[in-house]
This record gives sequence, C-alpha cells and structure tokens, in this order.
Amino acid sequence: MKNVEGPSYVPGHALLAGRTAVVTAAAGAGIGGATARRFLEEGARVLISDAHTRRLKAYQAELAEEFGAAAVCALPCDVTDETQVTALFDTAVREHGRLDVVVNNAGLGGTAPLADMTDEQWTRVLDVTLNGTFRCTRAALRRMRDSGGGVVVNNASVVGWRAQAGQAHYAAAKAAVMALTRCAAIEAAAYGVRVNAVSPSLAMHPHLVKVTTPELLEELTAREAFGRYAEPWEVANVIVFLASGYSSYMTGEVVAVSSQHA
Repeated sequence: MKNVEGPSYVPGHALLAGRTAVVTAAAGAGIGGATARRFLEEGARVLISDAHTRRLKAYQAELAEEFGAAAVCALPCDVTDETQVTALFDTAVREHGRLDVVVNNAGLGGTAPLADMTDEQWTRVLDVTLNGTFRCTRAALRRMRDSGGGVVVNNASVVGWRAQAGQAHYAAAKAAVMALTRCAAIEAAAYGVRVNAVSPSLAMHPHLVKVTTPELLEELTAREAFGRYAEPWEVANVIVFLASGYSSYMTGEVVAVSSQHA
C-alpha cells in the first residue's frame, strides 16, 4: 500500500454566502457532518437533521459555538417518516425564510449475502437510502418550485456502479438514487432547480469503522490510487462545488469522488 500524506484542509471562500441549506444525517460524524461544517465555512445558514437526537443536539451546540447560534439550527428527522420530512422542510423555510440547498445524505448500509438476506434487511436499507432520498427530494422540489430555484445534492456511492459482495441491497439503493437524480433533474430544470449527486468510494468515519471489518477496510483502502481513504470533508468539498454557482450548468450528473476507476 502506498504511504501518501493526507491533504491540507481547504479554507472557505464564501461560495455559499447568503444561502440557506438543509443537510440530512448530519449528526457530527461522516459526510453529513463535514458538509454542514463546510457549508457554514462557506457562509451558508444551515438546518442540520438526523435520526440520532442526542448526537444531533451535541453537534448543533458545537457548530453554534463556532459559527453563531443564528447560523445553525437542528431538527431530528427520520427520513422514513413522511410527517417528519414535511416538518423538517417547513421548519427550514420558517426559520430561514427560503430554501436554497438540500443535501440528501441519509443512508443505511449493512452486509449480507443475497441468498441469506431477509426481506426486512432489504426493505430497511431501501427505505432509508432510496425512499428517504425520494421523500426529501420531493419535499425540496415542491418548495423550490414555488420560490423560483435551488439546488439538490444527493449522496450516492460507487457501489451503485461497481459490484461488491454482500452489498446487493445497498448497491441497488444507491444505483436507484443515481437514476432518481437524473430523472428529477430533467423535471426540475423547468423551474430553475439543479439536481446532482456525489458518488464517494471510501470516506472514513467512526460509524463506518463500527460496521466494517478491518480486513474489508484494508482491502478497500488498497484499491485506492492514493493508498488512503478520503476524509469526509474531501467529499463535502465536492458537495460545496455542486451547491455553488461554480456548477451552474450541471444538472443530472453523478460525480465520482474517488481515487479509482468507477
């Protein structure tokens, strides 16, 4: 494995100044938490959400201390519950006056051979990862259509393109998120909304470590050209790009955030 020094953190450049954003599954760890922080560093006001209430409140307090209480608010939300999704987006508009950016980061993984996978395992992953993205995208488009524009960024995965044993439910869900992104983009273009997705390969965070064996992590890391996993903020940087005016002519695209071929 290559021994490659990690990257330097990229400072903010006010790319999202004056924007308001919702980021799901943003309770501190992982890509969602990193995205919320990067958005704040870029000047946005952010509503963070997660199904883990305690971690969500702790992360809100941390961000509020750093960026100011007016810049970040939080609301627990289970994306499998339509009532909670509606409340989340109504709160975003009520607290910030409008909705400019939505990052659909909520997803659920797991490992199970297809021959032994239960209906409950399959359905649970699909309901969080695909149906949750559908519910939040639908809620975002309804509000952005009425306000005259906005941006949606979905979190997919290279597993949606590339086979991996034990990941049939997760891969199917992420491939469907890519298709949902493309179809939503065509429909939303008529009212000035862009819809894109990121497709990370391997971004390390504490929760991934808990559900992945050391052997698999070593194997996945060895596949990366840089010989290391991505930091969550490296994926968040690409989400910032897709949310900003720098990607104004991009919609319906799935951008691989990977140091290997998809």
